[in-house]
Amino acid sequence: MTRKIITGKQVTSSGPYSHAVDAGDYLFFSGQTAYNALDYDGKKLDITTQTHKCFAHLQDVMTEAGVSLDDVVKVNVYLTGMKYFAEMNAVYEKQFTAPYPARTCVAVLELPLEADVEIECIVKKKL
Repeated sequence: MTRKIITGKQVTSSGPYSHAVDAGDYLFFSGQTAYNALDYDGKKLDITTQTHKCFAHLQDVMTEAGVSLDDVVKVNVYLTGMKYFAEMNAVYEKQFTAPYPARTCVAVLELPLEADVEIECIVKKKL
């Protein structure tokens, strides 16, 4: 199978991966952080701003794929500490409407570019 990839216009990669991969009925979106690899200046953003930027980066890639957050069926959220959960969740809940996508949220030791939140998702294409 040849991978059909989708690349965002405003998003960069910090490693050898695609922003999204089209797998037929589903699109798999790589995790996005607040920081683009090419413009990261080391300035730490608060968790609310980071979460907003994660969604902005995901939406950039989704636009290129012709889908939106309304099409998301599964989300994985990675936090560098559960102390950020409430603030992340306050932003998260405004991105979606009921019925909400399935979600997993886990704490991890660290994330690329010193981010405190990374968000990835799976989209089911409309038939």
